[in-house]
Amino acid sequence: MIKALASPITNGQPDEKAIINRLEQIPAYAPLFKAAFPDDPHPMTGENIAKAIGTYERTLVTPSPFDRYLAGDVNALSPRARGGLDTFIHTGCVMCHNGVLVGGGMYRKFGVAEDYWKVTGSQTIDKGRADVTNNPDDIYVFRVASLRNVAMTAPYFHDGSVATLPEAVRVMARVQLGVTLADAETSDIVAFLESLTGELPANFATVPSLPPGSVTRR
Repeated sequence: MIKALASPITNGQPDEKAIINRLEQIPAYAPLFKAAFPDDPHPMTGENIAKAIGTYERTLVTPSPFDRYLAGDVNALSPRARGGLDTFIHTGCVMCHNGVLVGGGMYRKFGVAEDYWKVTGSQTIDKGRADVTNNPDDIYVFRVASLRNVAMTAPYFHDGSVATLPEAVRVMARVQLGVTLADAETSDIVAFLESLTGELPANFATVPSLPPGSVTRR
């Protein structure tokens, strides 16, 4: 089962109004929103909050060799990485890992062809979104991960049960697609995934300076 993600603005909050109310309790945000949206008589709206967050997140973009490849520089990817991209596409990985983030845009059952924990060796069987929604349709459903910078984010899966990227690739092919990859196919896909590693912006580790306010996190 494939499900679209909830709005990133309301994710973790009761509703849009609750978010706006929290921000309105921080006086310093009002002039900042007015400056950013001068033509809007009521600038602190859900749409404008989303635009503000999106503007900030775009400063954290990490352009990668794959981006140069998409822009027309065929040699930005090695022959092995290009072969891995072809295998990635034709094996069926792109059914879920697609779009700008190469994933991150849907919820999907983990373990379509086999029970995931039997292959990953997971110590705990996590039922996924069903533990939150109490909807039986959400059993073993998780958010599809973005593969941007995936070579830098070991261990893998929701429980960190798989230590290496090659093994994670094999597991995904097996439990999601019912495919057993040859060693060469796995190596090629890993080479492609490594091409998604981008250079971090200079200010990546800089903590943003937020307006002082009376709202505290609960």
